[in-house]
Amino acid sequence: MRIAVFGTGGVGGYFGGRLAKSGEEVVFIARGEHLQAIQTRGLRIESVNGDFQLRSVQSTDDPQDAGVVDVILVAVKAWQVAEVGAAMRPMVGSNTLVIPLQNGIEAPTQLAHVLGADHVLGGLCRISSLIVEPGVIRHVGIEPYVAFGELDNRISERSQMLLNVFHKAGVKAEIPADIHAAMWEKFAFISAISGVGGVVRAPVGVIRSLPETRSLLRRAIEETLAVARSYQIGLATEFVSRILSFIDNLPGETQPSLQRDLIAGRPSELSSQNGAVVRLGRENGVPTPVNQFIYHSLLPQELRARGEIEF
Repeated sequence: MRIAVFGTGGVGGYFGGRLAKSGEEVVFIARGEHLQAIQTRGLRIESVNGDFQLRSVQSTDDPQDAGVVDVILVAVKAWQVAEVGAAMRPMVGSNTLVIPLQNGIEAPTQLAHVLGADHVLGGLCRISSLIVEPGVIRHVGIEPYVAFGELDNRISERSQMLLNVFHKAGVKAEIPADIHAAMWEKFAFISAISGVGGVVRAPVGVIRSLPETRSLLRRAIEETLAVARSYQIGLATEFVSRILSFIDNLPGETQPSLQRDLIAGRPSELSSQNGAVVRLGRENGVPTPVNQFIYHSLLPQELRARGEIEF
């Protein structure tokens, strides 16, 4: 299977690296010093599950050079999806699948608008990984996991073929019975832990252990559950406890990418995570006071990182 990874950061670099290592033909879309390092030295994956090096890697910054592929894994930041959708067109043939792996909830709709709904599946992933230097991806925690599925929740031959490709690469992957519910559950988890982490600037182990910040986590998750239900997403009440249990089992030093980006003064996924909870809740008349507090508190730093205000 010929696979393009659009965005070779911590997520795309890791999963694309695993697929390439298993023998799939993978082309990485990257840029800048990271691309130069990959083209010169290959791609190195450092992982708690074992390191490996890909010496010869197909990589480019021009999707036109990549040509038509069978699958595109979209691994850019959530706020970049709308703008990169058009750039993917040279890689999209009549049977190309496009799988978004963002932390937000709106990527499938954004991609379908540009590339056509027939090409786009719902998707999500779980992993804690990052670029530690050009050409080097480090997986620091969380068992790598990918889920995807047709937006109408049918089990298709094409999704089953891709599932087999991930399994061959040794990646835990599945086709959920309801991809929309699976995406909202991931969204509730990541927006809560990222938003609270962004405000308090403490690692997960501290946030979950203090009654005050744990309460913020729970309330943020509950708000997202209420918003999801307003969109007829079938999430059971116990999913709140399930997310908290997952957080309890994360490495204590974990810091989500949104939190790391804010601390470093980089643009983050704030508007696609807590901002999206607030926006989607407002559209359906669902109050989201905790997420609104998080979003409003972090907005000045976000706007400064984007060069829109100075202080």
